[in-house]
Amino acid sequence: MGKTRELTGCRALITGASAGIGESIAQTLAASGVNLILMARREDKIKTLAASLMKKYSINVDTYVADIRHKDEVEGIAKQIIDSKQSLDILVNNAGLARGTDKLQEGNIDDWEQMIDTNVKGLLYMTRYFVPFMLQSSSYPQVINIGSTAGIQAYPGGAVYCGTKSAVGFLSDGLRIDTVDTPLRVCNIRPGLVETEFSVVRFKGDKDKADNVYKDIEPLYAQDIADTVEFVLTRPTHVQITELTVMPNCQASGTIVHRKGAKQ
Repeated sequence: MGKTRELTGCRALITGASAGIGESIAQTLAASGVNLILMARREDKIKTLAASLMKKYSINVDTYVADIRHKDEVEGIAKQIIDSKQSLDILVNNAGLARGTDKLQEGNIDDWEQMIDTNVKGLLYMTRYFVPFMLQSSSYPQVINIGSTAGIQAYPGGAVYCGTKSAVGFLSDGLRIDTVDTPLRVCNIRPGLVETEFSVVRFKGDKDKADNVYKDIEPLYAQDIADTVEFVLTRPTHVQITELTVMPNCQASGTIVHRKGAKQ
């Protein structure tokens, strides 16, 4: 039987690392001795996080300010990382968002483009520019794509977001197929309701609407997903977890949630 994979000394790149799930993944991997590359749009937050992790865990942390929607930014960062001559063992494509709750036929096209450019095209850019380098530089490379239960079943007002997260699943499958003759492992982790900034972003800063998403339930927390990522990464190298769906106990599917006090 294979041994649990040791993460100490590995190098991981995490997108959307400034808050929420990305920040928790960074914290969790740092505690396991993983050297980190943090990418996000908010420079102050990733620099503060990097300083804290380096001091607490004595690891190396590099930071890059970028919006993964912009191909040239991703390409430029990839060149810097590749030129550093250090290996890249783990890629966590975490950056993603939902915008708006309009019906599809009434949707805001700017919202659509932001979701598609981030959730689909951004993931594609990261995959294209970093996976070839991972295959060259790492003995046991792994890609973790953070999808969603929204990628399994559509729901009212979420057609485009659901479509993008469905795409994450198929892109994960396609990458796994195209690299089946390599050591690369690819996993699509699909969280259900997780309490982060996600709903505040979706409702464009309306905190009351965001809070109602989690009213009368105990949702997942960012740390739950970080723990799941660590579990997937540490499986013996002959084991590949291809998909993993994680929901709070009050959630039965992407659209069925029991709230305290609700009639059965």
